[in-house]
Amino acid sequence: MTQIQTTIVIANRTHIAGMHRVRLAVRENRLTSSVIGEEDYYPAIEITGRGWVIEVIGEVVAFAIGNAQTGNIWALFVSPEHEGKGYGRALHEVMVDWLFAQGLGRLNLSTDDATRASRFYEKAGWRKTHIDADGEAFFVLSNGCELM
Repeated sequence: MTQIQTTIVIANRTHIAGMHRVRLAVRENRLTSSVIGEEDYYPAIEITGRGWVIEVIGEVVAFAIGNAQTGNIWALFVSPEHEGKGYGRALHEVMVDWLFAQGLGRLNLSTDDATRASRFYEKAGWRKTHIDADGEAFFVLSNGCELM
């Protein structure tokens, strides 16, 4: 079996269509409407935060976006045919390290409760703070240096 070389690169405008394709392909936390469009990625990766992608043979197969102003994890998604390869873990690590390096002491995110995603975040050290009436689970991650 031939192993395909993959690398994590900082996302830019040329990656947006691929990121959105991955976002629409996921099995959990699906977009049920056109709430998020391709135009929403640009400010998320170039103004308020940063994004990262993993490409396989020039195709985006996973991506993550973190907001450096709020500490919010805007996105972390892996294309269904590339799940289980460690791409989510690798992107998570790069994104969290970068956000903490920006001086943030606490990160936050939300995802559907009782999903693989919620279990992923709990395993990665995130603490579930609450679940809202719609079943959305809210999580926080601290670097231990946050101001109270």
